[in-house]
Amino acid sequence: MKRSRVNEIIREADAFFRSFGYVLPPFAWLSPQEMRERRQEIAGITEARLGWDVTDYGEGRFDELGLFLFTVRNGRAEDLTRGRGMLYAEKAMITRKDQLSPMHRHVVKAEDIINRGGGTLVIELFMSDARGDVDESAEVVVPTDGILRRMPAGSHLKLMPGESVTLMPGVWHAFWAENADVFIGEVSTVNDDATDNVFREPIGRFSTIEEDEPPVHLLVSDYERFLD
Repeated sequence: MKRSRVNEIIREADAFFRSFGYVLPPFAWLSPQEMRERRQEIAGITEARLGWDVTDYGEGRFDELGLFLFTVRNGRAEDLTRGRGMLYAEKAMITRKDQLSPMHRHVVKAEDIINRGGGTLVIELFMSDARGDVDESAEVVVPTDGILRRMPAGSHLKLMPGESVTLMPGVWHAFWAENADVFIGEVSTVNDDATDNVFREPIGRFSTIEEDEPPVHLLVSDYERFLD
């Protein structure tokens, strides 16, 4: 994925969020140079991997297979084992019309996926079998805004703006926007994108970036390379 395209997506994402009255936190606007100069001061940002995330899942087809994410806050995995502390995370995401986020599940993370505005959010759902693989026959059971929903395996749950679903660890899900792009909110337990995503098909979580121009802002996947 070309850096110029990533820069363009970041600018588009900011405009899209603002159209819903949502404003990203101040650290979103740090330049790469500012982040280098303030490495120690912003350790809480980089260690928690807060910030911009644009992925095409390593396939180079962002418009068809991709997702925009911004991690607003994120706790520590160590706190989960202690059972106290900052046990939560929050993301703002954009899925574009007919843009697929592929089938995956999480090992640790439970998450609320919220349609904050735009089109219809469509989520394809399966439960896990005893080995953790997709169960093609088991009934899907998920809470939607406090109401337990039961549906056949592979059902397409459609969330209108304001609606949400809670996905527990092990629930397989893929999603896309219908009719128009969707602003997605995610509230979850502590998030570790490097280890906690299990994809049904062999696919990467992060993009490989072709540096055809300087980054306007660093992605979370840039931190080690640009700041260490």
